[in-house]
Amino acid sequence: MEIRSYQPADETAVIALWETCGLTRPWNDPRKDIARKLTAQPELFLVGVEQDNVIATAMVGFDGHRGWVYYVAVDPDYQRLSYGKQLMREAEQLLIERGCPKINLLVRSSNAQVIQFYKELGYTPDDVVSLGRRLIADE
Repeated sequence: MEIRSYQPADETAVIALWETCGLTRPWNDPRKDIARKLTAQPELFLVGVEQDNVIATAMVGFDGHRGWVYYVAVDPDYQRLSYGKQLMREAEQLLIERGCPKINLLVRSSNAQVIQFYKELGYTPDDVVSLGRRLIADE
């Protein structure tokens, strides 16, 4: 798998991958999420490709204090081949290069398989409660 930055021609394939992996939600328009990401650190929007097919994604960001990773997805046909691990290691390296001391990510508490994946990569639960408030609706 080759990892590179997102390109506009990837949009349809990326959204299809997110839908296949169950990452989309009715209240988040994936096209708007992509457009927003392209306004801040677009080089940190990663896609994994094999034979010109998008098979993985990770949306990475650094706010000067913490790194964040969203929309980590690997096509089910390519899971268990260490592509998710490869993608996360690339995200970590890019954050280290920017001086990021810690990376955070959010996983739905019901997603035991993904939680186990991150634990195997050395991630541990933080003793925090995630709070959120919608500022702009994606209607």
